[in-house]
Parts: sequence; structure tokens; C-alpha cells
Amino acid sequence: MRALVQRVSRAAVRVDGRELARIGPGLVVLLGVTHGDDAERADRLAEKVRALRVFATEDGRMNEPLGDREVLCVSQFTLYGDTRRGNRPSFVAAAAPEIAEPLYDRFCTRLGARRGAFGAGMEVELVNDGPVTLLLEQ
Repeated sequence: MRALVQRVSRAAVRVDGRELARIGPGLVVLLGVTHGDDAERADRLAEKVRALRVFATEDGRMNEPLGDREVLCVSQFTLYGDTRRGNRPSFVAAAAPEIAEPLYDRFCTRLGARRGAFGAGMEVELVNDGPVTLLLEQ
């Protein structure tokens, strides 16, 4: 399981021009699921995201966890794109939707995240704060 985590001042996700979710300060998580991922990995990664100390303290140090801030999570099978054998990405490492969607749902529920639409073509708008972007793997 991979997550690209971005600290944002605000973010929104739309499908066909209709806004599905919007957050203020918090995190945007692009989540990819691969073969062999399971509920335990989804839970561990959600807890890791919750505990990340990427927000500024009063003295400006990056040492505060998520706390009451918001999370927007978007399914992102392309995190498993492989371009080692050419210029067209191969996505064979991404889990099939019937495996990935329940794990995406579990991750979002565990984290209390607002969501995009699994499997849909989405417009994700965000203002990266910092910028702070981390790649997590579980």
C-alpha cells in the first residue's frame, strides 16, 4: 500500500464538475493498493498518517500530528505505475478494483477522511502547504 501525503491549506475533489468533498487545513492522501495488501496494512497506514508530525508548532517546528485537521483521500492506482520498460506505464502491480475498493474504504473510515469517488476520473484541486509531500509505504 502506498500513500502520497501532502500537507495542504485547502483542497477539493470534483467528478463531472460536481464537488464531492472539500477540506481546509489538513492532508490530502493519494492512496494506491497493490496485490497482497490487506485490512491490517490499511489500518497501520491510516494510523501512520494520523500520527505524522508534519504540522508546525507555535515555534515553527514541524512536530505536530494531524489532530483535529481534515483529510481528503483519493484512490490512486497510478502510484503503482511502472515505467522501467518504456514510456507507457504498466499498472499490473495495482490491485484489482474488487480488492482495492474495500481497502480504500477501510483506510478512509479509519482515518475519518472525506473522499473522492473510487475509480472515477476526478479533478483534485489543492494548495500544498510548505510544500510538504511524503511517500509512505506499508
